[in-house]
Amino acid sequence: MAAKPAELARKWFEEVWNQRRDATVAELLAPAAPCHMEGAELVGPDQFLAARAALLDAFPDIQVTVEATVAEGDETVVRWSARGTHRGDGLGFAASQKVASFRGMTWMHVANGQVVEGWDSWNLGALLQDLAPPVK
Repeated sequence: MAAKPAELARKWFEEVWNQRRDATVAELLAPAAPCHMEGAELVGPDQFLAARAALLDAFPDIQVTVEATVAEGDETVVRWSARGTHRGDGLGFAASQKVASFRGMTWMHVANGQVVEGWDSWNLGALLQDLAPPVK
């Protein structure tokens, strides 16, 4: 029996983000699933893994906390928070060594035990503004 959408969502955040398990991405994200992310439109596990790699390069110690989930039918919304140290260049500029905290929400549509479409909403612009070197 496939996991309930809220259980799948919690597994996603724990294993994909906190445990860095690439295999879980392939297991839980459908091959043709559109991923509507802040600043990017991706399709499927390979493109998601590339985007995640950039964020993990920027924040190698990032930890994501699921604060709450709401589920109805095949839809789940997750309110999450993240914290990490900006130690890499994955955001397109040199590491600032600053600790960053940010929050967001992810909406997942689940079918047959996989995410078939997902939407992320978080303030990437504010994060970049806080971390980017000052413009001279």
